[in-house]
Amino acid sequence: MNGALLGAGLVVLYTGLIALADAITKQIAHSYAAPQLFALSGAVVVLLTLATARWRGQGLATARPKAMALRAVMTVAAAVAFFQAFRHLPFAEVFLFIGLMPILAGLMSGPILGEHVRPAAWAALAAGFVGMFCLFPSGLHTASEGHAWALGAAVSGTLSMVLARRIGQVESNTLAQVFWPNLALCLGMAAALPFVWQPMPVADLALAGVYAVLLFGARWLTVVALRLLPAYTVTPLMNLQFVWMVALGALVFGERPDWEMLLGVAIVIASGSYLVWDRFAPDAVRRLPGRFRTDP
Repeated sequence: MNGALLGAGLVVLYTGLIALADAITKQIAHSYAAPQLFALSGAVVVLLTLATARWRGQGLATARPKAMALRAVMTVAAAVAFFQAFRHLPFAEVFLFIGLMPILAGLMSGPILGEHVRPAAWAALAAGFVGMFCLFPSGLHTASEGHAWALGAAVSGTLSMVLARRIGQVESNTLAQVFWPNLALCLGMAAALPFVWQPMPVADLALAGVYAVLLFGARWLTVVALRLLPAYTVTPLMNLQFVWMVALGALVFGERPDWEMLLGVAIVIASGSYLVWDRFAPDAVRRLPGRFRTDP
């Protein structure tokens, strides 16, 4: 199977898993502080990673400790920021800032990865960004604490993903990229846990456990996908997460999409699909007469 096509499929699967995890985050955020969810879920992910590594006879050392440390810090920052964003903003509105991530990835992938983004790909990224604003036709009249958290989450989350691809260029140990950021998340949140802990019923503990399993699968898929596709291609595909968020918003939170949201989704999906085509379509196909040339 074409590596880029496999990477695209993994990203689509990732979007479903992470949307479910986000729904659990929003549900828990109304009753508990961020350290309570992330200390528990981080510990579960660490244990799952250790068990998987032992089963596969694989170590968890990394060849890029500095880059991994920075990725771990960005992962912790993104987790906390998204938690606060889901607490303060409607479920779908957070996706506006997730939509910024392809643009941010394109900006970061140049200096960090040395990847060239074709002019037509920039146009597709801009179209996806416009699609995000179609989801909210009334616009952002006033900035709020939730918007600041969401913007910070988009920046730190994108940097974490770009660093994952940077690390993946020199090592193939995907489990290490899951283990170390989640260990940092677990330890960092555990340090704050005594100050915010509240007793949790069995149902909420079960939700935290399910969240951890979803997160483990999603982050592993992300690392693998980022080894197969450029960061600027992976992140627009992640906009498919909105489709799942609309469904979960309707089923769990009583949200109903309007036609503007559906238009935005169509633009985003078209943008992401084009970027995948631009990545793995043969050069001969790209250069056929009458087709828009996508490289300088």
